[in-house]
Amino acid sequence: MKRKAKQEESTVTAKEGVTRKINAKKSGGFDLNAYKKTNHLDNTAKFKKQEWIPVSAAFKEATGVGALPHGHIVIWRGHSDTSKTSCMIEAAIAAQKAGKLPVFIITEMKWSWPHAKLMGFEVEEVVNESTGEIDYRGNFLYIDRGSINTIEDIASFIACRLDDQKNGLLPVDMVFLWDSVGSTPCQLSYDSNKNNAMWNAGAMATQFGNFINQRITLSRKESQPYTNSLFIVNKIRVEYPVGNIPGAQPKLKNKGGDAMYWDATLVFTFGNVTGPGTVKVKATKDGKEVEWAKIVRVTCDKNHLTGISTTGKILITPHGFIREQDKEKYKKTHKDEWAAVLGSTDFDIVEEEDNTIIHELESE
Repeated sequence: MKRKAKQEESTVTAKEGVTRKINAKKSGGFDLNAYKKTNHLDNTAKFKKQEWIPVSAAFKEATGVGALPHGHIVIWRGHSDTSKTSCMIEAAIAAQKAGKLPVFIITEMKWSWPHAKLMGFEVEEVVNESTGEIDYRGNFLYIDRGSINTIEDIASFIACRLDDQKNGLLPVDMVFLWDSVGSTPCQLSYDSNKNNAMWNAGAMATQFGNFINQRITLSRKESQPYTNSLFIVNKIRVEYPVGNIPGAQPKLKNKGGDAMYWDATLVFTFGNVTGPGTVKVKATKDGKEVEWAKIVRVTCDKNHLTGISTTGKILITPHGFIREQDKEKYKKTHKDEWAAVLGSTDFDIVEEEDNTIIHELESE
């Protein structure tokens, strides 16, 4: 009993121990606040007030996340054709309305300006007098595989924009939107004409996990004049268990490595693990059909803001996300457009589930 009491008496938490030492030294002239000031440590813990980029009511209801945090890394990941890019466009629209500069980095090359415009992104179509082609102009920056081909190229592009911002050449908050990580090889893969997953993962860790990602998150510090976000679309692959292990389930793996995943504040997964898992919503008449929406399962499976993980379903249309209760209203608004294809406004609505199973090899 005496030994136990002695141990309890001598047990002091680290915080209590430091506090006692500091108080004891104060009588001898030691001042911790003065020490912090002398060593420029008095303001290092200060962060700006958190800013938010709004999301649609439909996305909020499906995920439980009311807005996207500015100054953070956010990932939308999933199989192809699960509406990840639409979510990115929605974020770009909200950023544009908030006075922040959307910076599109398009390496998937499925981009459509008409689609972005239909969803509400502000872009001006200008006819080039020399070529007759349409140029797209407005409050944004855009670059794609015509100028950048590798992970290293993209890291350099982002770093240059951040340097321009720091030097006063681009005096505005930026939201970088990359679509998509899994479609981009590293320089070594590009030069050797081999899309090596291990090389790509290493380049992602070096260029982003140890460099760009830190510059993004550090922009939240009060000492930084501008705040920047990195929102990315990421492909996934399915890793199946090896051997006959009872209860073992397939797992999602991020294409391009896990550097982005671990540094992200929010990660949303669209669709199912083994396939898209979407439901196509169609208007049909006499063998003709118009697909006007998809029902997509979306999960917030990493949340470092509130720690809450949620799963819900969302309807994606050409005009953006809508809630289940708004489906009839949307149908009434657009039925005349569908009638141009179907020949009548008297049509049936059918739902068709996509049960495709995607089995990608580890080497892909």
